[in-house]
Amino acid sequence: MRIDVLTLFPELFDIFEKWSIVGRTIEKGIFSLNTVDIRDFSEDKHRRVDDYPFGGGPGMVMRPEPIYRAISNVKSEESKVIYLSPQGKTYNQRLANSLSKESHLILLCGHYEGIDNRIIDNYVDLEISLGDYVLTGGEIPAMVLIESIIRLLPGALSGEESYVDESHYNGLLEYPQYTRPREFNGFHVPEILLSGDHKKIEKWKEYKSLETTYIKRPDLLEKRNLTKMEMEMLEKIREEIKKKY
Repeated sequence: MRIDVLTLFPELFDIFEKWSIVGRTIEKGIFSLNTVDIRDFSEDKHRRVDDYPFGGGPGMVMRPEPIYRAISNVKSEESKVIYLSPQGKTYNQRLANSLSKESHLILLCGHYEGIDNRIIDNYVDLEISLGDYVLTGGEIPAMVLIESIIRLLPGALSGEESYVDESHYNGLLEYPQYTRPREFNGFHVPEILLSGDHKKIEKWKEYKSLETTYIKRPDLLEKRNLTKMEMEMLEKIREEIKKKY
């Protein structure tokens, strides 16, 4: 996979591209990350890329010409152009899974009051938002997309289990995790995890994943087609919670 980030602040990615899984994945040749300075495509002698909005209003708007040239400079037939925007589709694991199958992503980072809407209407394939809040620019959201996508690429992690069991990958939250010591401040690791019985441990993980989701994010269960076994587990979870409270 190749990812091009169109930004006014390419220096923000200098450390990011060397960081943890991002750096390792680049070193392995699994994906390449390229930053494009939109200012390089300005024809203004001061490299300005913004102007006042027609119709008035606060702030400045990024002009269409430099953005168009920047997109055209890296775009191919396989490219998907994504604009990081508070008006976009809310990002989730399902969307990350879908984007991980693309061969080339172009991430457009806006700034100021946004970008000229003619770019959005005619040259952007998808708008994505991290949530219902506003940030100064699209650089941090772009980093979130990159990290969440590349960890799904074959060979990026040590094994498929590294992400298959994680929260949201299969629509549920992850089961609780424990490590040494077995006892900490009077709190003990669940005995079943020390039993060595792999079938029981797997069933415990499935149960706890469902229980955690029911307690912390019940809305996720509304979107999931529960299996017969999961429905039986969920009924038991509800009964146990009623007894507890």
